[in-house]
Amino acid sequence: MRVTTDTVAAAHEHTVDRAPTVVALINDVRADLGDAFDTDVASVTVEAYRDEADTVFADGDRAVNVAALLALLEELDVEGDYPGFVVDELLGRELAGTIAGQQPLRLLGEATFHYTDIHTHIEGPAGADDALAALAAGFQTRLPGWEWKRSESPFAVD
Repeated sequence: MRVTTDTVAAAHEHTVDRAPTVVALINDVRADLGDAFDTDVASVTVEAYRDEADTVFADGDRAVNVAALLALLEELDVEGDYPGFVVDELLGRELAGTIAGQQPLRLLGEATFHYTDIHTHIEGPAGADDALAALAAGFQTRLPGWEWKRSESPFAVD
């Protein structure tokens, strides 16, 4: 696989074009997690997702990794599937974390990926649904809407 600036630009365009599907998944996951944690979580709009995708891909170092992980996942299919389960989970978790950002968001994106992946099934290679789940998990983590993200941490030391 060769990743170029054109590859990254195409991955950005594909990520933005998938907004309706990814946003619907994000909002389903947020509703489920909100119920599980007894909290209200704001839904995400297509416009907010697209703006955040622009932000992710504007960071060249992050963008090249996101593009490469997406390309790997969207083509990944392993005969017998189960052996591939480990690698597509690994790549999906990494993609979600890379999109989500630095700690603690990275860890939350990775954890949310596993939940999202269980509820995501689409046609195509085995890694295709992991790519979709990772986009939803990563972006839902970095986008506003969670109460705990609305204020500064009380643990910061001046």
